[in-house]
Amino acid sequence: MRGLMQQDPLILTRFLDRATKLYPNQRIATKTPTGVHRETYEELGDRVGRLASALRGIGVEPGDRVGSFAWNTWRHLEVYFAVPCMGSVLHTLNIRLHPEQVAWIANHAEDRVIVVDDSLLPAFAKVLPHLSTVERIIVMGDGDRAPLGEWAERALDHESLLAEASADFGWPDLDENEACAMCYTSGTTGHPKGVVYSHRSMVLHSYALNMPENFGLTSREVILPVVPMFHANAWGTPFGATLAGATQVYAGQFSADPASLADLVETERVTIAAGVPTVWIGVLQHLDANPRDFSSLHTLICGGSAVPVSLIDAFEKNYGVNVVQAWGMTETGPLGSMSRLLPALEDLPERERLRVRGKQGRIVAGVRFRLLDDDGQEIPWDGKSMGELQVKGNWVAATYYNDERSSDSFVDGWLRTGDVAVADEHGYLQLVDRTKDLVKSGGEWISSVELESALMGHPAVLEAAVIGVPHEKWAERPLACVVVKPGAETTKEDLIAFLAEQFPKWWLPDDVAFLEAIPKTSVGKFDKKVLREDFKTHRLPAG
Repeated sequence: MRGLMQQDPLILTRFLDRATKLYPNQRIATKTPTGVHRETYEELGDRVGRLASALRGIGVEPGDRVGSFAWNTWRHLEVYFAVPCMGSVLHTLNIRLHPEQVAWIANHAEDRVIVVDDSLLPAFAKVLPHLSTVERIIVMGDGDRAPLGEWAERALDHESLLAEASADFGWPDLDENEACAMCYTSGTTGHPKGVVYSHRSMVLHSYALNMPENFGLTSREVILPVVPMFHANAWGTPFGATLAGATQVYAGQFSADPASLADLVETERVTIAAGVPTVWIGVLQHLDANPRDFSSLHTLICGGSAVPVSLIDAFEKNYGVNVVQAWGMTETGPLGSMSRLLPALEDLPERERLRVRGKQGRIVAGVRFRLLDDDGQEIPWDGKSMGELQVKGNWVAATYYNDERSSDSFVDGWLRTGDVAVADEHGYLQLVDRTKDLVKSGGEWISSVELESALMGHPAVLEAAVIGVPHEKWAERPLACVVVKPGAETTKEDLIAFLAEQFPKWWLPDDVAFLEAIPKTSVGKFDKKVLREDFKTHRLPAG
């Protein structure tokens, strides 16, 4: 017997319509070089309609890919809705990748149009010579077009297009399984891989994102997504926030500036913010030296890499902010798990509560997971047995776009994440490492993630990354790469003694390298492949 319920397509157009009609006066704020730009959801709807009309007017058809090379701004949010709602495919390009890699991604996706922020034109100009499918460039802002060279005269002006276009666009009734957006993985090995999201997957992901156990977005919240809009759809926050009618705040080109982020939290009364740990480490350091009013902020969503327990502890004790660790991937929509305490765990001693919150958390509703050993057998949830994390669900990729490597990453409908994890009796996942980042010493695995988190709990340490370096006897041994806080002092012996209180002797790093900065990837994660290359000939102390 089949159910007798109506079926309305799960498409992003419904989000836009709901937000503009039910929350017309809610605001979208963006920090710019000249101040804070503000527009309402009603104005957003008008401009999205105009942008869709303009894009159709220059020949953009359903299924065409429209790239964006842009910061987190109100204009980028307009692109986020205009492109998929008109039936085309939004393709966010990572502005921090090498120009030839950006071009490879745009060519592989077959982008026809790219929308570019004017302040990024010098960087985009280096991409232009390598593009083969792009026919049009739209420039957002009034900056100098000179970097575009021969394209300067051909580039279209975003605001002029909107001024001349009609806001009354006839939104098509789309198939929910049609593509709405594309995003490419960070590409740590080989070319990046393309993930194609459907309207259905994005809508379901937004519903899940807004659940109280997850991001919990409502119309009462003011959210600041610091995670870039070019990285995994800013974790889905622009869509989830619009669905909820939440106030949205964007840092524009100032997303890497702790002072600007602190200013936005204070002046815009931000209640929820989201970004990678390195961002919040910088903000915390700024706040310690420059006290600000953070009383509005109740939650920091932190992910992208393991969150140091010391960061969770410091924000809670010093500013009353709950740091919630999340895990996900470009391939998982991206939300996969959230680390909120179960009621049964609320009464644990403080140290134990922090230990649980330092895990990647419980898998979210709508996604399933399993941990497999080397023989393909599921391992128990005992908090110590390690296995490869595999996931499947309503917003998890089924394959990569036009990529022969897909068979290596998908098995029997499950995505092989490349993460090694353990699960405890409550279902809390803890990522032990990426498979490529585990240190294998004398046939035994050492988790670089756990060592890093512990090191960043030392009062003198700002950042820490641990890598494996060659060793004649043990094959590999851990090397700790450490950045010391300004004005602080520590030594190799002090740090290893600090770790010795928490780990077995054979886990302890053989050496410590003190650096001015740890290299970062384009999305703010520690770039261990650079460290491994830099230290591939490093000689460890004898012993």
